[in-house]
Amino acid sequence: MILAVCLNPAVDVTYVVDAVRPGASHQVSTVHRRPGGKGVNVARVLAQLGEPVTLCGFAGGAPGRWLRAALAGSGVIDRLTEIEAGTRQTITVVDDADATVFNEPGPPLTTDDWTRFTETFDELAKTCEVAVMSGSVPPGAPGDAYGLLVRRAKHHKITTVVDASGSQMLAAAEAGPTVLAPNRAEAGLPDAGPASLFAAASTLAGRTGSAVVISAGRDGLVASDGRHGWTATPPRQVSGNPTGAGDALTAGIARGLAHRSPLPDVLADAMALAGAAVAAPVAGQIDEPLYRELAASSSVQEVAPCP
Repeated sequence: MILAVCLNPAVDVTYVVDAVRPGASHQVSTVHRRPGGKGVNVARVLAQLGEPVTLCGFAGGAPGRWLRAALAGSGVIDRLTEIEAGTRQTITVVDDADATVFNEPGPPLTTDDWTRFTETFDELAKTCEVAVMSGSVPPGAPGDAYGLLVRRAKHHKITTVVDASGSQMLAAAEAGPTVLAPNRAEAGLPDAGPASLFAAASTLAGRTGSAVVISAGRDGLVASDGRHGWTATPPRQVSGNPTGAGDALTAGIARGLAHRSPLPDVLADAMALAGAAVAAPVAGQIDEPLYRELAASSSVQEVAPCP
């Protein structure tokens, strides 16, 4: 069982338009409404791949009830903690060139909300192989929420993967997860090239003892465990909605660790999943035939770690 943690899930609304033009009125050709949030997307990709996955986090109000009903039958086991405040909504506007995302902050948590959630987390961690933690945290969550959860997971002797940003990423890094997996923007290097990203991954891995994977969209990924380093580029470029590509990559890392695969094999498979997610219409899905095609040609190159 893989435990997917989504502290700030959302009702994820996607609008498809011909082209985004600031200040203009747009005709929406297609509307998708699905359970969202990075951790939910990770869980849904894992379920599509046939992996047993349980989702924990928070859900509240009418939006939260809709989200939980929409998850029913998806293969994701729902262990979300019920709260009084309403679950947030996100809006993604997709055209042929890119995706533009508007994220609400999320419902404010109470101390009791957090306590009940951590009790559920501890219960589930006893039966899981990997805990994967992704995305933002709602107001009222501890400033080091992911660090606290990594330490709880370590107490239960389970593997951890964290995809976060800012102070939450730093708190997780200090706790030493098995894998820290931000994208380059979350790592604070939005315009960095592969060499700079690899130097950052090597430094962070050496400091924390974690394997560090930094994804860079169309430029692929870099990774380091402090002793070895790897780079990977997509087998080919895929057009579509890139919003959920990073979540699919994180799902691939969690799945590979659950199956105890060597890290280079994990990275190659995760890269293929990220590409297959771009071709899917909404985040939290992959194009399975494309995934099989990309997995057959996806590869990882070992490089010397930075000193």
